[in-house]
Amino acid sequence: MKYVEIKRLSRKLRRRQTGYEKLLWAKLKDRQLEGYKFLRQHPLLYDRQGNDLNFFVPDFYCPKAKLVVEVDGSYHDNAKTYDQWREGNIRALGIKIIRFKNDEIGEMEKVLGKIRGMLPTPSLRCPPKPLPINREGLRDEPGTPPPYS
Repeated sequence: MKYVEIKRLSRKLRRRQTGYEKLLWAKLKDRQLEGYKFLRQHPLLYDRQGNDLNFFVPDFYCPKAKLVVEVDGSYHDNAKTYDQWREGNIRALGIKIIRFKNDEIGEMEKVLGKIRGMLPTPSLRCPPKPLPINREGLRDEPGTPPPYS
């Protein structure tokens, strides 16, 4: 499939999101979950043969955490073999996958907790900016008035 076609398909899938996907997206968008950016219906390239691109379009993808989040409706009950093959290809790219059934989305805090558990721990995230150094060579706490001379 060509890139233009992939883009068109992704847009179509975003417009046809299920109600359960919409509920989860409302909690993932705008970096609401631990400051991580999630993409919705974003194609993941897994193979290229000339101009033909082979890809998967997961429900949600966090590039920084290399995490795919899938919301499975009843369709997936009959597609287990395909889902396993797809997961194997995605994992081969070094990407983790977490799946939720539609009825699990009703317990949103549990779902978000499981997703949080798949995100890198705080020590692996970007370290906070160091505090500025004052004239005495000490680090000032934010909001601390300058020392008196």
